[in-house]
Formats: sequence, C-alpha cells, structure tokens
Amino acid sequence: IHTELSPGIPVIMVFVRHRSNKKEWLAILSTDCSLTEEEIIKIYSIRWDIEVFFKCAKSLLRLQKEFQGRSYDLLISHTTIVFSRYILLAWQHRQSTDQRTLGGLFHLLCDEVSQLDWAVALKQLIDLIEDIAQKANKKITKLIKTQLQQWIMGLPSYIKGYLPNLSCES
Repeated sequence: IHTELSPGIPVIMVFVRHRSNKKEWLAILSTDCSLTEEEIIKIYSIRWDIEVFFKCAKSLLRLQKEFQGRSYDLLISHTTIVFSRYILLAWQHRQSTDQRTLGGLFHLLCDEVSQLDWAVALKQLIDLIEDIAQKANKKITKLIKTQLQQWIMGLPSYIKGYLPNLSCES
C-alpha cells in the first residue's frame, strides 16, 4: 500500500504473512518508495538478523554486564570474545537445524555475489584508496599511489579490458 504519514512523508506498507501460521502477519513500512516489495522484505530480514544478533550478544552472552573495564583495548578484546562465542553458538545451531550443506550455501552465496558487478566494485575500491591517499601527507600519498599503480599494472589483461579507464596518476 502506498500512503503518506501525517507530515506528508510518503511510505510503502508491505504485509507479510507467516509461512506456517497464516493468521500471523507483519507490516513493514519503508520511506524509500523506489524499492520493490521484494527488496523491502529482503532488507528487513537482514536488519532483523542484525537485531537478533545484538539482542543475543547483550542478553544471553552478557556483552554489557560481564566485564566492567574502561580501557579501549580491554573493551575491544571482550567484545571480540563475546562475538566469537556467538559465532560458535550460531554455527552449532546451524549444524543441528539446517539441512543445507556448505556447498549448497556456497552456491547460494555465489548467486548473490554474481549480481554484483565486480568491475564497478573494483573501481569503487580504487577510488576509495585514491581518496584516502589524497587526505594523507605527501610522503604517504606518493607511497599509496605508487603501490596502487604497480598493482594496476600487474592486473591480468582481461581485467584491464573490463576497466579501460582505470589509471592512477603518480
């Protein structure tokens, strides 16, 4: 449903029914009216997974209460340990409940990644590195640009063929 909120903000409402219990449903609102219903549901499911991860890390794995340090390094170390625990528990849960094989998951991931235009992603990465180089001091900028130019020159010709305008001034 396309509608507007009270201050005149356009929204899309997408209704999703539960797979097994048809009486349960969920309404998802999006202010990005350019998205399709499928994209809204996909984005919401990814976001929901993140929310579940943080809830689990905070309540079940005691991210906030188990350790009371003030040092940045200690906080990073503790967070790393808690996240590692989550990864192990999620892997164990997946092993006992998910019938898909690692090969099957790999192929699903390949299908998802194939939608990404790798040439565009590579160009964006190089642009990012060049942007960082411009913000650094002159010595580091020169080093980054030299290394980037050497890397570009070492790329196989078939990749250079996809990226004919790819160059880095030194």
